[in-house]
Order: sequence, then structure tokens, then C-alpha cells
Amino acid sequence: MRFVFTRLFYILLFAGLIPLSLSWSQPAMRWATLLYDVALFAAAILDARLSRLPAGFAVRREFGGRFAVGAETEVRVHLLNHSPRSLTLQVKDEYPPLMILRGAREARLRVEAQSSATLIYNLQPPKRGRYEFGKTALRYLSRLGLAWVQTALGENDIVKVYPNIRRAREAELKALGARSLVAAHRKTSWRGEGREFESLRDYVRGDELRHVSWTATARRGKLTTRQYQIERDQTILIALDAGRLMTARIEQETKLDSAVHATLALMSAAQRGGDNSGLVVFGRRIKSYLPPKRGREHLDAALEALHAVEPEMIEPSYARAFEFIAINCKRRALVVVLTDLVDEEGSRELLSSLKLLRPRHLPLVVTIGDRDLRAAVRDEPASIPELFTQSVAEEILHQREAALRLVESQGGLALDVTSATLAPSLLETYIRVKEHGLL
Repeated sequence: MRFVFTRLFYILLFAGLIPLSLSWSQPAMRWATLLYDVALFAAAILDARLSRLPAGFAVRREFGGRFAVGAETEVRVHLLNHSPRSLTLQVKDEYPPLMILRGAREARLRVEAQSSATLIYNLQPPKRGRYEFGKTALRYLSRLGLAWVQTALGENDIVKVYPNIRRAREAELKALGARSLVAAHRKTSWRGEGREFESLRDYVRGDELRHVSWTATARRGKLTTRQYQIERDQTILIALDAGRLMTARIEQETKLDSAVHATLALMSAAQRGGDNSGLVVFGRRIKSYLPPKRGREHLDAALEALHAVEPEMIEPSYARAFEFIAINCKRRALVVVLTDLVDEEGSRELLSSLKLLRPRHLPLVVTIGDRDLRAAVRDEPASIPELFTQSVAEEILHQREAALRLVESQGGLALDVTSATLAPSLLETYIRVKEHGLL
């Protein structure tokens, strides 16, 4: 049993030193002081060993909600005293050390008999994954008040830290603006060059003649135009690369982290737009697969599938991923490939594997670039090392651009963006695909 002495113990110990000042003339006082100190230490140790928490005392940890990257979540430690004895406690909760503490996770509390008390603090997780809480450490005052007895109660809790869905929805609203709000409230439909008939209206100068309804014109006696709306119930399938190049860090997160939040933003936009969205996470092999669906439960399933995904230091297999998509997704879909390309070999494998998707699906290859790479070629080099750095950066950018142009030449779509512009660019492209009826 672990314990520490209290302030009362030290006061009594120093009080026992007072007789020593009289021991010069009375040597017997030295023996009396020694016996007093021994008795005090023995009493404190015995007090600590015999003092026990009452059987009716318990500790329960509770969380204010689901943990999400970068968001503060409240942690409540409930101290439940169902015994007839009041307790003075020092409480210290053992939280995962990688999380950022907001507030105090330790306190001194007095818990009266047949009552409870609560310690509240906040935690902010810096990344996705699984985290473990330890037991709650307690120090309770012994019956004589000579020692703080230390123990640990409660359970070791495992919690999951999910991608920040609020961040994804903020990116969606920022990119789509009013169009996203319209879809969310279901008051009207997005209008564009879709193929689904929506209504008839009077002809306006500039309307395409192919949209004129000649039967309605003859019936009404004036030019009438067919108005189309963007098709709903289409399929979006996101292929998320979890290979070597996605381990690159930009500021505080990896490229995969940026891709995860962009994935959720696109799935949320697809849900609001009435489309089905699915997910394939791949590296050398398929890591997880979420068939295309829609609904809040489906978005929760995506959070569950993405919370523990980590990139691996190995090249991804585009052929295996695209073959899996071709087998499991029979309906025509917009296949969004979130990846990165640096060398010619990786580009060659991606391009050669695209034939597995065409012509049934429409591939959209999105490469997540590095801002530093573009910054390296922006300014004139000031030294020989900078010249070599700029030369390498220009070569990499040239290879990326050449690969993306080849994607477009094969009937696909291509985007080269930074992590900061990934979500807005991806969402705008999704809307453009729907507006032009490319699916």
C-alpha cells in the first residue's frame, strides 16, 4: 500500500522536537523524544494500513461526446459515495498523454456521505486513432488524519478519435455556399445542365434551341423551354490512397489526414445532394470498403471506417484497387482517386490501371501537392544549391502535369491541388460534374 504523510503528521513530528531543547540538562528527554517519534511513525503506518475506502464508494468516468481531431471534449469523473462516511479525497485522472489537456485533471474534494462529486476537465486530441485512459488515482485521508492513502479505481477506457466532421461540413459550406444550403433544406433543386426534366418556362434569349419544347410552344402559342435539374441518386465512390506518399506531413497533419477530411466533406455534400457515396481505402491491399449508400448512419459508418486509417510506407497498388472497384461497383459512378504522384513509375501504374475503370466509370484523379514544392520554383534561385532544388522541383511538377494530362486524354478528370485547397476544389468539381451531366 502506498501512502504519504499529511500536514498533521509533520506538525506532530516537529512538536516532538521541542523537548530536545531541554535535553541538555535532562538526558532522559532524548529517550522520550525518540520513543515519541517511533510511536508517531508506527501510528501513521498503522493508520494508513487499517484505513480502507468504504465499500459503497465508486468512480465512474463519462465523456461529453465523441472525440474528434482538434475539438475539445469534456471528461467527467464522478465520485459516488453511497457509504455513511464522509471522505476527503485528492483525485487525479490518468488521461492519454498524447492528448492536449485543457483545464485541471486533479483536485481536492470533500465527498459527503450518501452524495457525489464530479471532476470536470477537457481534452483535445491532435490526431485520429485509438487512445487509452488509465484508472483514476485517488488519495484519501486516513481515519486519524496522519496519512494520505493512495489507490486507483475505475476502469481503463479505450476511446476512438474520429475525423472532425464539423471541419468537413465547414469546408462543404464554404465551397458550395448557397447551393449546399438549398440542398440541405430540400426547398428546391440544383439547376444546371442536368438530364432530369424539372419544369417548363418561357423562352429567354440565350437559351439553347435544343431545350425548346416545340409541342408546348405550339400548345401555348409562344416559345417554351424545358428546364432540367441535376440528377439525384447518382453514385460517388472515393478511392483513398493510404500508401507511402500520403505519409508526407504538411504543417501539423499528413496528406492522408487532409484527404480524410476532404472525403467526409464530399460524402456529406453527396448526401445532401441526394447521391449515394462509397469509400475504398487501399494501400498495397484493400484496407476497407464501404458500399455506396446515403443517410446519417452511412456517414457514421464512414467515420468508423476512417478513424484508425494510417498510411503505410509502401507503394499502393492502383491495379488492385481499381480491379476491386470494377468488380464491386457495377453501377456507373464518379470514382474520386485521392492520391499523390512524384515519380514516373507511380504515374505509369496509375495511368495503365485506369482502363479498369473506363468506360463504365468516370475517374477523377486528385493529386495532393506540396506547397513548398511550388514555392521552390516561384522565386529566382540565389545559390547553386537552390538552383538544384528548383530544378528537381520543376521536374517533379512537370511529371505530375504530364500524368494528369494523360488522365484527361483517357476520358477522366484531373486535379492538382494543395492540402489547403483540396476540399473546396474537390467539391466544386463534384458540382460541375453534376451540372454538366457527365455521369
